[in-house]
Amino acid sequence: MRAARGILFGLVVAFGAVLPAFAENTGLKRLGHPSDILGWEAVGRLDFSGGYCTGVLVAPDLVLTAAHCIYDTRSGAERSTDKMRFRAGYHDGRAVAEMKVIRAVADPDYRPRGGTGAENTRHDVALLQLEYAIPGTMAQPFNLHSGLAVGQRVSVVSYGRGRSEALSRQKECGLLRREAGLMAFDCDVTHGSSGAPVFVRESGRARILSLISAGRSADGKTISFGMELPEIVASLKYGLRGARSSGLTASAGAKRITVGTGAGGKPTVRRLGNSGGAKFVRAKGN
Repeated sequence: MRAARGILFGLVVAFGAVLPAFAENTGLKRLGHPSDILGWEAVGRLDFSGGYCTGVLVAPDLVLTAAHCIYDTRSGAERSTDKMRFRAGYHDGRAVAEMKVIRAVADPDYRPRGGTGAENTRHDVALLQLEYAIPGTMAQPFNLHSGLAVGQRVSVVSYGRGRSEALSRQKECGLLRREAGLMAFDCDVTHGSSGAPVFVRESGRARILSLISAGRSADGKTISFGMELPEIVASLKYGLRGARSSGLTASAGAKRITVGTGAGGKPTVRRLGNSGGAKFVRAKGN
């Protein structure tokens, strides 16, 4: 999770109101035993050279995470997928499944050097394609949700600084504000929690409401920020389908793709080169 310097004021302005008071939340539970992981195997650690983020399966071969996780936010260069791995249900050196990332697509309106303002947070979403699908018997992907009202309770499953070796689950925290494509939460997240799914229960099943993008701590409380997902994720899936039909593979020079907008508002696929020489940020920077 990125430190949100100035974002709180900017998002309060964007929301047009002061954020509501904090409710009583549950603490973090470490999911360090295999039985603790049951049902959460699709949440995993996205490792890359120099750091990690949290990611979540939304299809057997597709991982949803924050866009800033696939860029060096200092230089704006895209990270190489060569050493990018998704470790589903990772805990204490073991994973339910581990797969290479072969393609990555980011929201075209996300700006790698654009900071943590409201506009960038709104578009801080990326979709990664794995080399092989992870069987549903090992990790069942999560569906998206879009209908939660402000004031209702959510949960977060994430990695983070000081707890990078196992998932932690906060069973209950709050959706404080939701407006203009943005959401504010009072969930307990930190560096490394970027891309962590924010869940809501629907008919007894957990569904993804948002992703953790950035946050800040003040007076012992953490406020984190996320975005609306359905339209962005649909567009990114379209972009990956376009890459497949265009024959883009995991060969050198075709590691990264982004989605742009073509004639008639249709997404188009743009090929980006490898970035093996990029300077990667430290884990605490995510």
